[in-house]
Amino acid sequence: MNSTSPNPLSYKDAGVDIDAGDALVDRIKPLAKKTLREGVLAGIGGFGALFEVPKRYKEPVLVSGTDGVGTKLKLAFEWNMHDTVGIDLVAMSVNDVLVQGAEPLFFLDYFACGKLDVDTAAAVVGGIANGCEQSGCALIGGETAEMPGMYPAGEYDLAGFAVGAVEKSRILTGRDVKPGDVVLGLASAGVHSNGFSLVRKVIERAGDQLPATLDGQAFRAAVMAPTRLYVKPVLAALATHPIKALAHITGGGLLENIPRVLPEGTAAHLKKGSWPQSELFAWLQKVAGIDDLEMNRTFNNGIGMVVVIDAAEAAACAATLRGAGETVHEIGVIAERGAGVAVVVA
Repeated sequence: MNSTSPNPLSYKDAGVDIDAGDALVDRIKPLAKKTLREGVLAGIGGFGALFEVPKRYKEPVLVSGTDGVGTKLKLAFEWNMHDTVGIDLVAMSVNDVLVQGAEPLFFLDYFACGKLDVDTAAAVVGGIANGCEQSGCALIGGETAEMPGMYPAGEYDLAGFAVGAVEKSRILTGRDVKPGDVVLGLASAGVHSNGFSLVRKVIERAGDQLPATLDGQAFRAAVMAPTRLYVKPVLAALATHPIKALAHITGGGLLENIPRVLPEGTAAHLKKGSWPQSELFAWLQKVAGIDDLEMNRTFNNGIGMVVVIDAAEAAACAATLRGAGETVHEIGVIAERGAGVAVVVA
């Protein structure tokens, strides 16, 4: 008996295009190949990605991080700007791993959509590979999921996963931070990947009164500037200076992230005006009509990474970071906390 339907349904009829998926993999392979580094044992295409921890580590501790890009993706869809959000994806995880003192080793990504557009997906993954290359981190695997009905046309979601390693004796915990230590701030590239629900509201409120340029860039380019990758400059500084703590300034801004690396009983006293406010952040603050407190707990507000170091070592550390391409500001000191809050900006 022949049970074949007179109108057979293929996977493609159901909305999943295997050929498009294969075409994307072919586009990704050369991008991933450019990120290969010591430790990678197998390329993309296997069921699992293999990585050997470099033998130069005596007591390696693995440090892992995962994150997404948040509602910044909504602007990527609306403005058809897909080539930088992959850098954001990498940066959000590798910068977090870095804060523990770890060198990012490898990265995996997850890309999910309703209908796979090969050009869009390749632009996103191209950004991911770019971010990995800039971080010395291998893109060794990932997942592309085409799920009809799960996402509106033209939209997708991203998640990223980074694994790094640090010598057990060199893990940064912040336990040695003490009053008198200096707080250095490394400039951000813009909004990075946090606070975009408010950014989108501000753009909506501004209507057709959007500035043509901000900070020397076209408006949309300034808003979509990818999260700065601090890996290589900070690893260079860690190798030569006794850094006590690092804080990646993400959701919650300066006020919520710095306390995560401070010992009990200490506070960071930041000096208002010790770093410049960009045109982008000034515009956001003005249109949103919010005070400095709200700016510093919603956005990075110009500082994407914080370094805490002994006062006697601060100038040399800042010089190393500047030599590696960072813009560095001395933004405050560590003090006894007393009954006050953990971060004061005054």
